Amino acid sequence: MTTNAMGFIDLHLPNGASVLVYEKPDHTPAGFTVLNFLVDDVDAAVTDLVGRGVTMEHYSDLPQDSTEVMRGKRPDIAWLTDPAGNVIALIKNEPLPS
Repeated sequence: MTTNAMGFIDLHLPNGASVLVYEKPDHTPAGFTVLNFLVDDVDAAVTDLVGRGVTMEHYSDLPQDSTEVMRGKRPDIAWLTDPAGNVIALIKNEPLPS
């Protein structure tokens, strides 16, 4: 992650891609997931984030376990919100069933 010349954040992803992040003064978070990250191990990602102080989201209408990971519907998914309230998903990177 770096701050560019315009003061925006460039979020650098492991595959070499980057995402431009900027603040909007009158921002209202969407009522849905706005960004999905494919991860090889959802449990490891959740453990790492929780260890850094991130709170995972709990949705009472979804089959989430005690670590807030939804399992059994393939792929495994966990959600969190960024500081602005946007919902982000961590999704196990696996082939979808046909």
